[in-house]
Amino acid sequence: MGYTYSLEFEPHDDRLSVTDTASGRTVDFIWGHAKELMYLIANENNISRENLIHAALIYNDSYREVLAGIYKQYIDIATRHQLPLMLMTPTRRANTERISGSVYRNRDILRDNVAFLSELRDTASTPVYIGGLAGCQGDAYDGRYHLSVEEATQFHYPTVRALAEAGADYLFAGIMPQLTETIGMANAMAATGLPYIISFMIRRDGRLLDGSFIHDAIDTIDKEATTRPLCYMANCVHPDVLHQALSHSHNDTPLVRERFQGLQANASVLTPEELEGCTHLESSSPEELADRLMTLLWDFPLKICGGCCGTDERHLNSFAEILTQR
Repeated sequence: MGYTYSLEFEPHDDRLSVTDTASGRTVDFIWGHAKELMYLIANENNISRENLIHAALIYNDSYREVLAGIYKQYIDIATRHQLPLMLMTPTRRANTERISGSVYRNRDILRDNVAFLSELRDTASTPVYIGGLAGCQGDAYDGRYHLSVEEATQFHYPTVRALAEAGADYLFAGIMPQLTETIGMANAMAATGLPYIISFMIRRDGRLLDGSFIHDAIDTIDKEATTRPLCYMANCVHPDVLHQALSHSHNDTPLVRERFQGLQANASVLTPEELEGCTHLESSSPEELADRLMTLLWDFPLKICGGCCGTDERHLNSFAEILTQR
């Protein structure tokens, strides 16, 4: 079954819009994300890994330069392949609660990160769309903690509102492991008026970490959110994991094929539990990962493809080559 619509991101009042396309025209995106910088933390600069992870790196000149260099690599790849590019702020762990407990409480760190990407976009000759990234309150790799829908909406709204007011083009909820918190996040994002994307943390068995099937999660969020997400994705999983998850009989449905549109791929096929405590980088070659992505896209023609843990500009370039050859 093909898609009933495709994603078309067009500037409109500083927002993104979805346009139904009866013609069947599709738009593929390359997705850049600076995961390589995960542990580039300096104690002497009071950059707290426990609190804000990447978000404070922009306040150190050396780290800001490295971070900008990574994003520029992605812009260059998108430009060479004439693909639109989606970039996200490095703010998944920088919610307002963590910010208020950090040494950066008196800085407008969310706005500053959006401004940082805006400066890079000004140098691009291909369409670049800036996403305001927010994450779950707890551990994205553990679905046992629980927030009610109401608690999640109240918790996440100040963060996503700040990202929207800072000028993000869209909002992105990354590595969401649990359904009720994701519904609350969706309502918080919808309240800003910006388009938004929900990305799940999933298992091979086709479920979120709390046991919800992908189909059921999409169906529930679409029905309960005040405004539906632009689309759904997965991130921080290998293409083979997503392929198996989407192939599950409970998920191989018209709803999932219509609404599930993207992947930020891990370069390792190992589970989070298997990767926990690993002292070396688990990855795969750009060619191998691109081959596995192509296998996924053959059966599930996703529109948004990018990299997560273990990937770098070589992997993104291989992905871009695939997208331009489809």
